[in-house]
Amino acid sequence: MSAGIRPQPGIMDIALYQGGASAIAGREDALKLSSNENPFGAGDLARAAYLRASHDLHRYPSTDHASLRAALGAQFGLDPGRIVCGVGSDEIITLLCQGYAGPGDEVLYSQHGFLMYRISAQAAGATPVVAPECERTTDVDALLAAATERTRLVFIANPNNPTGTMIPPEELARLAEGLPETALLVLDGAYAEFVAGYDGGAALVEARANVVMTRTFSKLYGLGGLRVGWGYGPQHVVDVLNRLRGPFNLSNMQLVVAEAALGDAAHISRSLSENARLRDWLSDRLTELGVPTDRSHANFVLARFRDTDQATACNEALLADGLIVRQVGSYGLPHCLRITVGDEAACRRVAHVIGAFMETQRLGAAE
Repeated sequence: MSAGIRPQPGIMDIALYQGGASAIAGREDALKLSSNENPFGAGDLARAAYLRASHDLHRYPSTDHASLRAALGAQFGLDPGRIVCGVGSDEIITLLCQGYAGPGDEVLYSQHGFLMYRISAQAAGATPVVAPECERTTDVDALLAAATERTRLVFIANPNNPTGTMIPPEELARLAEGLPETALLVLDGAYAEFVAGYDGGAALVEARANVVMTRTFSKLYGLGGLRVGWGYGPQHVVDVLNRLRGPFNLSNMQLVVAEAALGDAAHISRSLSENARLRDWLSDRLTELGVPTDRSHANFVLARFRDTDQATACNEALLADGLIVRQVGSYGLPHCLRITVGDEAACRRVAHVIGAFMETQRLGAAE
């Protein structure tokens, strides 16, 4: 590095985000269950839209995302003028930090919150602040106690990643009501669709001027590879984010495929019903095997082992069978493995390998 060319203070303190592993050296048949992807992929309508969009690769996309925003508004009963679209919900998180936090400010989030909250806060020059959780669940009292006059943003994933736990709407409302006037509450709803009857915080956004929600097409809709997300908030916040985002941040391909996915009721219904069925089955089976999980409200389960060594050893057993799950030591949970809910064959395979591993552990302990 040149002595005179240096990045902004704090940039080199950012720990690089590590996504879920996707390959095992020497194996062509590895099954990825590390990134909470829809095991059924994108739906038929999205695939067809992708092919049609290939004819317009030479055209610039719209800068206002009007068609997708209108579709989102119609689908969820929201004002399209208060929707902002981004490159995944990650970009909305980044823009919020860029727009509302900087040197001397604090960005608050819960103990096992999504890693991008810290990264985006540091990139903006703000100070990340962590509030403890209670049994791997967001603790509103702890967040309120940690909030100060320097707090500018409070991020809550509900359901949370990687725990799968969530808090009810009345607790979210209590948090929004109790925050300092300078703070904006951001409800990360990447997994909101997996909770029947949950609006992701939309009603709270409508009721207050200090709440924003984010959503994504990466999970339920099976479009992780396209990177499409969106946010909904007060007009004064959306106006700020639209001034910060790039005018062509989403391509024609992203826009039309996301809109098609939104309207694929059959694919959405199948994905939700199979996820709920297999999530509960996998959680119950792991508990029977001596590997407890919290009740998950998302499309993954967090398997808790005796200690870090046991979790690491189980991960190695899964890898040996071609199964890739997520170690979550970077989230402060080194004794846990986060396992995406796959299709039925994948879930049964995971349970079989973990069952064999736990039996080996029991036999070893008995010797």
